[in-house]
Amino acid sequence: MLAIDVHDLRKEFNVQVNRGGLKGAMRDLFNRQYKQVTAVKDISFSIPSGEICGYIGENGAGKSTTIKMLTGILVPTSGDIKVNGFIPYKEREKFVKEIGVVFGQRSQLWWDLGVIESFQLLRKIYRVPENDFKAMLDELVERLDLGELLSRPVRKLSLGQRMRCELAASLLHNPSIVFLDEPTIGLDIVVKTEIREFLKDLNRRYGTTILLTTHDLQDIEALCSRVIMLDDGRIIYDGGLEELKERWGQGKEVVLKFEQSVTLERLVELTAGLDVAWKMNDDQSATAFVPQKTANVSEMLARVVGMLAIRDIQIIETNTDDIVREIYKSGSASIQRAEVEERLSVHV
Repeated sequence: MLAIDVHDLRKEFNVQVNRGGLKGAMRDLFNRQYKQVTAVKDISFSIPSGEICGYIGENGAGKSTTIKMLTGILVPTSGDIKVNGFIPYKEREKFVKEIGVVFGQRSQLWWDLGVIESFQLLRKIYRVPENDFKAMLDELVERLDLGELLSRPVRKLSLGQRMRCELAASLLHNPSIVFLDEPTIGLDIVVKTEIREFLKDLNRRYGTTILLTTHDLQDIEALCSRVIMLDDGRIIYDGGLEELKERWGQGKEVVLKFEQSVTLERLVELTAGLDVAWKMNDDQSATAFVPQKTANVSEMLARVVGMLAIRDIQIIETNTDDIVREIYKSGSASIQRAEVEERLSVHV
């Protein structure tokens, strides 16, 4: 069963164009000019129930706009959306009972109320039975370590404490789908790790579908088996993390330090027939570059270690953060986007 099903989704905004200078500002008061900006450009994807999917891209790529359409906050310009079988912006009251939402830079808690009072208000809004509410609250308090925070006003919480409470607030009604928009923004590594572990356990125990939008790609590495990459409002990649690494990753680097001097010619001779490139760091250290597609590090090491005395070995694998940064920096995203557009035009 599909938790999220999106076809040809598009969102356009009219954005005011400000004219320069005092004269231009005066004209803008009486005769405003607008230009049309397309934030999301005819994207299609589906997410099965129980999947944790990462939704990534640069600022302005259209991530948050997509989330807002999926949660019913924005109405699409065109295209079809179904989330748990509902059309979000049309069946709002029924739909919101099925989802939980966390926006990292916005709060769903009442600033001057105690945390538990905010939770009680949310219980009434979602019409959660008292017994179900108490059972879920007890579990969330224990798992997210909220015991000492319940009586505090939200405004007196640290960012990490507030984000744990925001997560709890989004889960009190036990939603089947959770949308997380920058849930770990500004948090220290300890809190991030706690939240990641909690989300993995939530998915494992309840089969909760999670769509995660984040700039912290370590969140993606820790949680997601699949990633959707957006650039300029279009999907340029939709697939597994391993496939992403295979397509754009530089493979593995193996740094070897030897007990005695060694030559480049000797290392090339030992690894003849393998897809390995060598670089000498000094006469007792070298780096082997193994492409992602082959990545046969064990055979390379077996040949070298069998013949040369090794003092130290370090294996460095390009992580998702490095890959995505390189895609955008090198212009690969633009190339990929052009290929997608070409395929679409041929299809039409």
